[in-house]
Amino acid sequence: MIRATWNGVVLAESDDTVVVEGNHYFPPTAIRCEHFEPSDHHTTCPWKGQASYYDLVAGGDRNPSAAWFYPETKPAADEIRGRVAFWRGVQVQPVG
Repeated sequence: MIRATWNGVVLAESDDTVVVEGNHYFPPTAIRCEHFEPSDHHTTCPWKGQASYYDLVAGGDRNPSAAWFYPETKPAADEIRGRVAFWRGVQVQPVG
């Protein structure tokens, strides 16, 4: 089981993550939606496609654009389409 936490709050947990470039991508069913707010931020990866972002809200604080996902991917990245990954201080680690 892999868990993502920030500011003392569990954001996602799953035993079905996909690791790409050192990042765990969680299935959308694993995230705790109450802590995610859509962001206007986008970036483009040459082999994955355009990433969309979420702001994280937990413990009374906001972490802007700290989670990302690819709603559509280029063929080489199909395995992470719709899955969510984290950065900006989010701890992603095995449980137990």
